[in-house]
Amino acid sequence: MIYITGDTHANFNRFSTKNFPEQKEMTKDDSVIICGDFGGIWNYLYSDKTETYWLKWLEDKPFTILFVDGNHENFDRLSKEFKVVNYHGGKAHRIRSNIYHLMRGYVFEFEGKKFFTFGGASSHDIQDGILKIEDYSTLSDLVKDYNTRTRAGQMLRIDHISWWEKELPSYYEMQRGRRELEKVNYEVDYVITHCAPQDIVSYISHGYYKPDILTMYLGEIARELKFTKWYFGHYHNEQAIMDKFILHYNRIERIV
Repeated sequence: MIYITGDTHANFNRFSTKNFPEQKEMTKDDSVIICGDFGGIWNYLYSDKTETYWLKWLEDKPFTILFVDGNHENFDRLSKEFKVVNYHGGKAHRIRSNIYHLMRGYVFEFEGKKFFTFGGASSHDIQDGILKIEDYSTLSDLVKDYNTRTRAGQMLRIDHISWWEKELPSYYEMQRGRRELEKVNYEVDYVITHCAPQDIVSYISHGYYKPDILTMYLGEIARELKFTKWYFGHYHNEQAIMDKFILHYNRIERIV
């Protein structure tokens, strides 16, 4: 069994037995895929008590958690703290015994189905800038300025604390995605991303979300790729577009 859901942002209550009773019939061979903004790896330099508690809570679940990265992940820790392993035909960061980050640009095989994964997205809550630690005498000065400006209604984030440049892909990651798709003749069963191809973004947001390097790349992929369903999160809604592009937020859907 494979289920899929949208952004969790470190709020994992949807996976309680009450909210997700289907897990009573699941084993570690069954999976739930999160379409980005997992949020379970978020604390600044190391795992705090809250983060450790919830990762252990998820590890005790009878199923396996898989996620692509969103824009709200601690990319510094994700890339340095966790081992990269070969996993179901692709590469993944092993977070816990049953929690895996599916890296960008790989084709995985689960339950006899091919899944192309490509996480990442542009943050849209940074209109007033990205603050940098090196621009302040002390961390306290940065926090004071941040609190003052956000209370005044500004939309800010802090580099390497609440925002990371790696939210958008590198040239190498995009090239890897194409190489891996070439190996399967540009044909998969499912695509899992955080943001959507630009044509879909324009349709669901009526022009609010502007094009970026990733949405344009995904648009190129979508035009070339044969697939059954494309699942994504990021936009905090539930919507099906042309019956092939499925936006998820809180709902958990079985797909295999």
